[in-house]
Amino acid sequence: MTPVRPMRADAVRNRRKILDAAGLQIATHGPEIGMDEIADAAGVAVGTLYRHFPTKTDLLAAVIAVHVNEVADDAEASLERAQASGRAVDEVVGFLERVAESSAQNHAVKAAAQGLGIEGHGDHTDETRAGEALRTLLELGKADGDVRPDITLDDIYLLMATAPTAQSAIVRRRWLDLILPGITTTRN
Repeated sequence: MTPVRPMRADAVRNRRKILDAAGLQIATHGPEIGMDEIADAAGVAVGTLYRHFPTKTDLLAAVIAVHVNEVADDAEASLERAQASGRAVDEVVGFLERVAESSAQNHAVKAAAQGLGIEGHGDHTDETRAGEALRTLLELGKADGDVRPDITLDDIYLLMATAPTAQSAIVRRRWLDLILPGITTTRN
């Protein structure tokens, strides 16, 4: 078996530039944006883009993976703050708000992925990390008496799936105001 060589520093930088540009270009122009335009926006040759991502499906899956990683990092950071401050309910609410805003900004990327039949990015490590952090965060909130005792992680996922990400920030804020009484005991 041939050992896997780590990517060179310039390859890592190019991959990051491609992912950043792809997310922005797809969000701005939609899924019909060409790979050439994404390469131009990233400041790399189209061959460099194809070396990293042989198909648009591969590229979209990687962009989605970056988003899921960011959500998992946020969930873990929320848990750490709750453990330090003792206010789990504030972290649950803040997490939901941040995910709704982040998803609104990545809505076009996710719509493009669904249009190409991308179900996910294959690696579920980040989903597992996010789930474990959120489950613990909910348990802390329940122990404090601030989160309804019947709320589950599946309920949180259901709420996140119903967030009005294609709507304005005002509508997303109203969505949050409407769902909070259903999950907390302390917010109206």
